[in-house]
Amino acid sequence: MTDHIEITRHGAVQAIRMNRPDKKNAITRAMYATMAAALTAGDADPAIRVHLVLGVPGAFSSGNDLADFMAVALGGEGGTEVYDFLIALARSRKPVLSAVDGIAVGIGTTINLHCDLTLATPRTVFRTPFVDLGLVPEAGSSLLAPATLGRQQAFALLGLGEGFSADRALAAGLIYRVVPEADLEAEALALAATLATRPPEALAIARDLMLGDRDTLVARIEEEGRHFRARLKSDEAREAFMAFMGRKKG
Repeated sequence: MTDHIEITRHGAVQAIRMNRPDKKNAITRAMYATMAAALTAGDADPAIRVHLVLGVPGAFSSGNDLADFMAVALGGEGGTEVYDFLIALARSRKPVLSAVDGIAVGIGTTINLHCDLTLATPRTVFRTPFVDLGLVPEAGSSLLAPATLGRQQAFALLGLGEGFSADRALAAGLIYRVVPEADLEAEALALAATLATRPPEALAIARDLMLGDRDTLVARIEEEGRHFRARLKSDEAREAFMAFMGRKKG
C-alpha cells in the first residue's frame, strides 16, 4: 500500500486518486500495486458499480517513475506491479471512467485507452514519448490506439510522439468530453454516479460486447511488456534516460 493513492467511495462509485503532486503523479511500483488491488476489490464488491480514476490539479500522471526505469536499465529487475495493474484494468468487470487535468504522459495517456468515458480539461496534453526514450508502446496501446483513433492518429501519438491537446484528443475519439478545470471532478463524479444507476447486468453485457475479446488485449499487453523490458536494457534507452536525467539536473 502507499500514501500516494487515495481510495474513496461516493455511493456506488469507487474513486482511485493518484496523489503524488510533488512528482506530478509519476507512478511507482507501490502505486501500481495499490491501484490493482483497488480495481480487483471493487470488481468483487457488489456495492461498487463504477471505477473512477483521478489525478491532482495540473497532473493526471507524468508517467512511470523514471527511477524504476533507471533501476531496470542499469541491470535491476522490475516487479510485476505494472503488469498486475494493467491486467486488472484490462479485465475490469465494471465501467472505468477517468478525469484528466494537465499532464498526461506515457501511461498517463494509455490508461485512458482502457476507460469507457474520459473527461479532460482544456489545458490537458496527452503524450506518449515511448520511442523518444528508446522504448515501445505499452498497456495494450498498440492495439487499442489504432482501433480507437485510426492508424494515422495512433502512429502520430505512439510513434511520432506528438502531443494531443484536449480538443485534438476529443476529435480523435480518445476522450468523451472537455470540461472546465473547476468543474472536472464534480462532472466526473456526476457522470460516474449516473452510470452507476444503469441496470448492472445489462450494462456489463453491453460493455463486454463493445470491448470484445479481453484475452487478445491481455496477450498484446504481455507481448508489449516483453519488448518493453528488453528495450529498458538497450543502449538506446540507457542513453535516452541519461540524457533526460542530465537535462533535469541542469
